[in-house]
Amino acid sequence: MPYTRAGDMAAIPEQGTRVQVNLRTWSGEIEHIGVIIPPASPGYLSLKLVNGYNVSHPVNAILSLTTLQPTDSSPSENTDSEGILNAEQNNLPLVRIIHTGGTIASKVDYATGAVVASFEPEELISAIPELAEIARIEAVKIGNMWSDDMRPQHWNSLLSASAQAFAEGAVGVVVTSGTDTLAITAAALAFGWAGEGGSPPGRIAVTGSQRSSDRGSSDAGENLIAAVHWAANGPAINGGLGDSTVVVMHANSNDGEIAILPGCSTRKLHSTRRDAFKPINAEPLAIVNINRGKPSHTLSPAYEEVLASTAPRQSTSPTMYDCKIKIAQLNGGPHLLPDIVSAVANNGYSALVFHGTGLGHLPIENPNGDAPENDKLAETISQVIAEGLHVIMANLCINGPVNMNVYSKGRNQQNMGILGQGSNSSPDTIVVKTHWSLSQGRNLAEDLQSNLLGENPTQIRS
Repeated sequence: MPYTRAGDMAAIPEQGTRVQVNLRTWSGEIEHIGVIIPPASPGYLSLKLVNGYNVSHPVNAILSLTTLQPTDSSPSENTDSEGILNAEQNNLPLVRIIHTGGTIASKVDYATGAVVASFEPEELISAIPELAEIARIEAVKIGNMWSDDMRPQHWNSLLSASAQAFAEGAVGVVVTSGTDTLAITAAALAFGWAGEGGSPPGRIAVTGSQRSSDRGSSDAGENLIAAVHWAANGPAINGGLGDSTVVVMHANSNDGEIAILPGCSTRKLHSTRRDAFKPINAEPLAIVNINRGKPSHTLSPAYEEVLASTAPRQSTSPTMYDCKIKIAQLNGGPHLLPDIVSAVANNGYSALVFHGTGLGHLPIENPNGDAPENDKLAETISQVIAEGLHVIMANLCINGPVNMNVYSKGRNQQNMGILGQGSNSSPDTIVVKTHWSLSQGRNLAEDLQSNLLGENPTQIRS
């Protein structure tokens, strides 16, 4: 419905309506397409644009306003109790969004100023109508939690939910998650689906946002558009190239470029930046470009070449994590003491992962004779390994390999029974890999040496 009565607040459609508005500004006439949100101030029209930004203009600056078709901005009348949307668009691929919570599904409580997880899946989708042009969307909610509260049992829930999605006809799955442990979740799904040599039946994209969905600088809209696009239209996955799951987040601080990152080789490296996620010892698989809400993707030359020359794996069912397994993590350095290691061994832990300094080192030598705790630490580690505790070395530097062959200390650590030599994985991935391998009763030492699904490439890329 067109609107032309400047200054008439009563004629403004209700919040949540998608509109096209032409406005008079100091620099001339402009046009916006977006969803009406609560006004920034009395007498203003505020819109959320597809790029996630909010804009506000005085109502008396409106030259024309047109309400776009309800089917473009709101759930279909065919929406059922499971959150199935746009069921009438049978020509589009089916993508299921599995919602866990986090900032991508959060908004500001304006009474307190705090960010709260409160959007339902249907709200999230209806706020980004561009999704309806990419795929038929199904949305299910298995939780509404911050990612730092997630545990291995939640990984199992996601594995089951994604398997159900594929069994019910989805070509791809998008997992929305908080960003704090998003990369860990992506790695857990990767090993669950592809650790034993298979692959998921379709594409799995894990995405989130650094800024809540109703903030002007939110990255939620473009991240979700890119994730749905990849789930619906990405290449057939290989399964052994780090693509069994992918992380989908901003490639830089600007809008328009979203990175497709290997789910088994990615880490969050900044607490607030929109481009916080970077590949570890790897490169992006692809870039999704978004132009006025329209996504397209470009594969990296290396990924494209390997896809063309390597046969894809057979699809399989996921393997689950044993939630009784306990893994401790300790940092190497001046405050690593033997009593901490003893406490781990005496409290029923299955494995201990050290985040070692440099190439993977611990304070276990006492050349000056003035650090007896170092001697005791070496003795304690040797003892707990002999008693059956799995001790693994990861790289505290994050990037670069664990190489315990360069220095004599490293070779001594290997002689003590510390595993992890040659690993190129991020510390988080090593922990997930350890948990998965122990859950399946596999040979952990062999698995840590192996490149099961792209997590441990023989050639490190910067």
